[in-house]
Amino acid sequence: MRILHTMLRVGDLDKSLAFYTEVLGMRLLRRSDYPDGKFTLAFVGFQDERDGAVLELTYNWSVERYEIGTGYGHVALEVEDAYAACAEIKRRGGSVTREAGPMKHGTTVIAFVQDPDGYKIELIQKKAVG
Repeated sequence: MRILHTMLRVGDLDKSLAFYTEVLGMRLLRRSDYPDGKFTLAFVGFQDERDGAVLELTYNWSVERYEIGTGYGHVALEVEDAYAACAEIKRRGGSVTREAGPMKHGTTVIAFVQDPDGYKIELIQKKAVG
């Protein structure tokens, strides 16, 4: 078994696709409209689905906004340099909600950004080998 994808419901598919592709640098892997069900599925990721887990963005045509709830945590992305990643995300119009720095009670460098629907994405700086 392996993880295929994580699904997030989004209120504005175009805004979400712009964030995940233009701000975070993922690629749109595939997109399908389901007129009978009145929804669209868009899969985004850094690599092809056969090579790793991706995000499924689900857009229900009649819903503009969702409540995230208290059960959702975050999606985590590994980055080479969390400080540089935050600067680039801000340059591209993204929202950094926690600047890069060591995590509380630890040394791992992390940061948090937020997508247009309010979902948190954690950036975890790759640890140096040596």
